Amino acid sequence: MNCDQSTNSLLSVQEAVDKIAMALRPITELEQCDLLDARGRTLATDIYSDLEVPPADNSAMDGYAFKHSDLASGKALKIIGKSFAGTPFTGLVNDGECVRIMTGAIVPDGADTVEMQENVSVDGGLASINVISTKGNAIRLAGEDIAKGSKVLKAGQVIRAIDIGILASLGIEHVPVYRKPKVAVLSTGDELTPPGTRLEVGQIYDSNRYAIIAMLKQANVDVIDLGLIKDDIEQIKAAFSQADKLADLVISSGGVSVGEADYTGQILKEMGNINFWKLAIKPGKPLAFGQLKRAYFFGLPGNPVSAVVTLQQIALPALSQMSGAKDTQTQLLSATASETFFKHPGRLDYQRAIFWQEQGKLFVRPTGPQGSGMLSSVLHANCYAVLERERGKVEAGENVNIQIIYA
Repeated sequence: MNCDQSTNSLLSVQEAVDKIAMALRPITELEQCDLLDARGRTLATDIYSDLEVPPADNSAMDGYAFKHSDLASGKALKIIGKSFAGTPFTGLVNDGECVRIMTGAIVPDGADTVEMQENVSVDGGLASINVISTKGNAIRLAGEDIAKGSKVLKAGQVIRAIDIGILASLGIEHVPVYRKPKVAVLSTGDELTPPGTRLEVGQIYDSNRYAIIAMLKQANVDVIDLGLIKDDIEQIKAAFSQADKLADLVISSGGVSVGEADYTGQILKEMGNINFWKLAIKPGKPLAFGQLKRAYFFGLPGNPVSAVVTLQQIALPALSQMSGAKDTQTQLLSATASETFFKHPGRLDYQRAIFWQEQGKLFVRPTGPQGSGMLSSVLHANCYAVLERERGKVEAGENVNIQIIYA
C-alpha cells in the first residue's frame, strides 16, 4: 500500500525532532541544588570522586580476620580483639592471631583474609577455621566501588535516585545543575470550562491543561498556569504576550487546526515565526512549533489523546534538551502482536496498547478503539505500539515496536 497523497507532504516525526534540536538553545544558567532535591534535574558538570569508596579494606561479613598463611598449620588462632564498623581494631594481627570482625569494619593491619563466623569454631579465646579459603576472602578492597579521581557522573545526565546515593557516598551535599525550564501552559476554546463548574450545553471540561501540567511537573519544570483563554484573537494575543515574558517555553492546547476560530497560526506569524505546522503522526497531526519574541512555542492539538501523545513524543524530549540533557532517546522494545492493529500507511502511529510477558516473550494488543478524543484509551494502556509511517495493518503474529508508558 502507498501512503495517502494527503500525507506525503507532511513532515516526519524525525524531521520535526531534528528541526527542534536545531532551533532550541539549551538553558545555560547553573545553580547549586540540595542533594535530596536533585532527582530529575540535569547535571551541569562532570562529577569526579575525591576519595575512594570504600575508603579502606573492610569485611564483607561477620566473622574473623587473620593471616591466610596461618591456615596451613591447622592450629587454632588466638582471638586478640574485635573490629566493629566505626570502631576499628587498632592493633596488629601477628602470626597465629585473629580478630573478631563485623560487616563493614576495617580489616586490621596484618590480616589479609576473613572467614564467616559460621565456618569458625570458638573455644574460649581460640578460634578454629574449619574451611580453607582463598587469600583475600570476604574482604572489600579500598576503592573497589569507586576509585579516587574517577569520573562518577557525566554532565548532561538526568540525576536518578541511585545517583543521589552515589553522590552521598562521596560526601557531596550540593550538586551543580541547570536551571529548570519555565513553561507557561494555557488552553484555548469557547467550549471549555474548568472542573468544578457546571457544564452548559455544548461545553466540555478542560482535561488537556490538567494532564499537561501534571506531566510537566513530573518532568521537573517550573509550570506557569495561564488558565483557559476564549477563542478571541485579542485575548489569545494578550495571553501569548504574557507567556512570552514569563516563560522559556509556551504550550497551548487547541486552536492549531484550520477552523474559523483557530487563531494560533495567525498570532504566531505576527508575534514570531512558525518552524513547522503539521506532522505525519497519529494522533496529533496539527502540531505547531515555533517561537514568539523570546520563548519557544508548542501548539498541541485540542483532542485529548493527541495532546498527550504529542506532549510525550515531541514536547517533553525538547524540554529535556532545553534542560541540558544529552540523551533524550526513547527506548523501544520488540513484541509480538496477539491481535490485529488496524492502520493505514502515511503517518507514524502511536496506538494505545497493553503488553505482557509469557515464557520470556513480550506480547501486545490494542486497548480497543483508538479515537483521538478517547482519553480512556491511554488510561487502560501500559505502552504505545509504535507503528511505522509506511506500515499498514498489522496482523496477529507480526513483530511490533512498543514504548512503555511509565506514568
